[in-house]
Amino acid sequence: MNKFAQKLKDHSISLRRGRPEILQVNVGKLCNLTCVHCHVNAGPKRKEIMAHETIDRVLEWLNETEIPVVDFTGGAPEMIPDFRYFIERVKTLENPRHVIDRCNLTILLDPGYEELPEFFAKHKVEIIASMPCYTPENVNMQRGEGVFEGSIAALQRLNSLGYGIEPELPLNLVYNPVGAFLPGRQAELESNYKRELKGHFGIVFNKLYSITNLPIGRFAAYLRHKAKLEEYMELLISAFNPATIDGLMCRNTLSVGWRGEVYDCDFNQQLDMQWVNGRALFLWDLDPDAIDNREIMTGNHCFGCTAGAGSSCGGAIV
Repeated sequence: MNKFAQKLKDHSISLRRGRPEILQVNVGKLCNLTCVHCHVNAGPKRKEIMAHETIDRVLEWLNETEIPVVDFTGGAPEMIPDFRYFIERVKTLENPRHVIDRCNLTILLDPGYEELPEFFAKHKVEIIASMPCYTPENVNMQRGEGVFEGSIAALQRLNSLGYGIEPELPLNLVYNPVGAFLPGRQAELESNYKRELKGHFGIVFNKLYSITNLPIGRFAAYLRHKAKLEEYMELLISAFNPATIDGLMCRNTLSVGWRGEVYDCDFNQQLDMQWVNGRALFLWDLDPDAIDNREIMTGNHCFGCTAGAGSSCGGAIV
């Protein structure tokens, strides 16, 4: 039994899935950036991308469900060849779904992707954009030189199309700590972001989501290099908050990998904690009405989502 499972047992908590409300699809590990905090180990040389045939199988399964939200992540999800096809098909299903794109912003400036903001606006795609700080020093330290300036330009472009302004074009930002510490209070961070981005660059957005860096992937390697992995794990464990359990994303989000395999969350996906039932399970193996109450697979990394105010794809939990 891992330490997190033991902690749940000590608190008499059974962590099980509810009805799926979000299908989060990680379409691959290809990315135009190589960020220090990336739990996916994504980068420009990664070859893992979702194939056209897999996309069609995901769409076929999704069409038989009532899951209302499709959440695209990566890597930079926009870089797979069939990205636009995927979104267009989701939007033309018998029961069209709300679509989220988790965007690193700089991809919107790269050659071949310049028209994506108009594409997103046309299809009413919600943008959740990585923005680890409102100062160039912190952003460029975590994500690479010039990323801050590119992110600002992309946000201004999105604002010019109505993102963050029009109700049907939500623009939300994501804050990740730039080191081995927990996020500050989300409401306070949001207020600071809105003041600084509006005051210096004229940028507006809807919400800020604060997300704890989990000690896996490239961030775990960074912690090991700094000899801080054990210290960071102790921080997460000591900050365990049972009040976060009901709001954990693994309870209402179904995670799908680039080959179509199924996981409880994107973090479990990167650790290859795949659902099995005598063999590995893929999305099209599942009865969408038989997912409720399934026990969630856990590991010590789960302390990252239950520390302090908690952490989910939608930010702080409590």
